[in-house]
Amino acid sequence: MTTNTVFLTSYRLYVLAFFIFLAAPLVAAGVFAFNDSLFPALPWRGFTLDWFFSDTEPKLGMFHDRRLLRGLYYSFVIASFVSLLSVFVGTCNAFLFVRCNFPAKNFFYIMMVLPLVIPGVILGISILLLASTVANGVEETLALELDFLRPGIILVVLGQFSFITTITSLVIIARLRKFDESMEEAAFNLGASRPRVLRTITLPFLFPAMAAGGIVAFLVSFENFNTTLFLVGSEAPLTITMYDRMVKVGSTPVLNAVSFFLMIGSALLALISIFVQRDTPET
Repeated sequence: MTTNTVFLTSYRLYVLAFFIFLAAPLVAAGVFAFNDSLFPALPWRGFTLDWFFSDTEPKLGMFHDRRLLRGLYYSFVIASFVSLLSVFVGTCNAFLFVRCNFPAKNFFYIMMVLPLVIPGVILGISILLLASTVANGVEETLALELDFLRPGIILVVLGQFSFITTITSLVIIARLRKFDESMEEAAFNLGASRPRVLRTITLPFLFPAMAAGGIVAFLVSFENFNTTLFLVGSEAPLTITMYDRMVKVGSTPVLNAVSFFLMIGSALLALISIFVQRDTPET
């Protein structure tokens, strides 16, 4: 056996082991979502969809579990707002850092990227302390109650937005740097106004990056736990609801059903993101 053959075989075994390591937990979670057992463990007791659709205890399915559905709803609302805000601000940041020159530009660019390397726990605690301090100070001095700075959906959105917008900014900045500005200049020479050029030329070119950034922002927000844990109020999103269920009740197959549902949803969104970017022609 030659050295190249040994190397190629070793490489293939490594790649296979790597993907098995990545996929094994996901496959296990998905399989146990269909196991006709009260516990997410072997032995296999038969195939069932009860953990998705059953409306009776002890096998109450996820689509009839009001608390899980409420958490899913709150997660969807939070992720939607975070995604929209992140895409809007990320687009503004792209034009700011690509098209504009201003003092300390590199410093502010680093400050924009910095939230990505700060642990989510630190971000959550810092945002909570800042919001509480401001809310308490305003209440004491002006007798105004700033409810949006108290733990709840708005504070969760603001907390997640503080670092997720960095992701969308980087994605859109990378796309804008590829744009040929001579196309805008040609449109201006033909008499087009700046808003029209932005609407008909620049933004359509940026749309794949905006869509991809929005999808990534949605997914990151939906699955976020560390930062959300410190900012959540009574409207607990799905990740916090699942954590609370695990702590109080322990692992049950219904949580596997939720995990499987989220895996399928995340995969579909990822495919949509790839489709949008590949099928939109470069200008």
